Amino acid sequence: MKVLVTGGAGYIGSHAAKALGQAGHEPLVLDNLSSGHRWAIKWGRLLEWDLADTELLPQFLEKEKVEAVLHFAASLLVGESVQHPRKYFWNNVVNTLRLLDAMLEAGVKRIVFSSSAAVYGTPQTVPIPEDHPKLPSNPYGETKLAMERALQWYGNAYGLKWIALRYFNAAGADPDGELGENHDPETHLIPLAIKAALGQRPPVDVYGTDYPTPDGTAIRDYIHVGDLADAHVRALDYLTAGGESRALNLGTGRGYSVREVIDTVGKISSVPFRDAPRRAGDPPALVADAGHAAAVLGWKPQRSGLEAITQDAWNWHSKTRL
Repeated sequence: MKVLVTGGAGYIGSHAAKALGQAGHEPLVLDNLSSGHRWAIKWGRLLEWDLADTELLPQFLEKEKVEAVLHFAASLLVGESVQHPRKYFWNNVVNTLRLLDAMLEAGVKRIVFSSSAAVYGTPQTVPIPEDHPKLPSNPYGETKLAMERALQWYGNAYGLKWIALRYFNAAGADPDGELGENHDPETHLIPLAIKAALGQRPPVDVYGTDYPTPDGTAIRDYIHVGDLADAHVRALDYLTAGGESRALNLGTGRGYSVREVIDTVGKISSVPFRDAPRRAGDPPALVADAGHAAAVLGWKPQRSGLEAITQDAWNWHSKTRL
């Protein structure tokens, strides 16, 4: 089927477009290239378009006979969302509502929505199940939760079928070396550690060494970007087969500390780092209970061991100068 991939020039979106193509679907990439990359569009043609300008989108969806949407287009920096919440509510909520309205006008009734573990806020239990209380601690998480709730109401009223996939920590790179992670600014630990090891940036800051964890540093659940892409294709197939709308966690159920990540990258090349104070709002541990994704989608991470993630990321960053 033809699938519109919004934000398909970005990190996860580009990997999902590749997975769609490999599964026999035809991706159409919609991206304004504000943070995505033209070089990442290798599967499906690019529609250089901004969701803020959706006047012609319903006609395009009808003309192209688009049957479903994977929606990745969003602003995603937690710190920036605190400083500039207006940007986040306009881009992540208002523009997504515009997309949903365009879909309904064109008769497109299936969407896989890129959500986040940020909807939970500071966890009360670990691992975190999908029915955990939703108490976002920043505007980014609020926008994702707002859209999950909107999807539920749109589904009830208009028959829209949806899956919201709540990622934990996306990481790694395409094992074939065709795609990888390139953010500006970069905030993710694994690329920061790799770039520090390559001498491309200063030492890694370890934010907090006094958490109630085995080594005192924060623990996160890292999921390979290729496994995330596979989950999106499976979610699309699930909706196509008549599956019920719902939200699902995407993680491994296994957490790694900041020091474990640095040590794992350090097996390839030494990583300079320095201790720093905790950042406000960083919980000690975020680990997914992803049992429902396995049961509902038949999804099981294939490359999400920390060594495989870091090796794929290292291969990408060490060979790519972007």
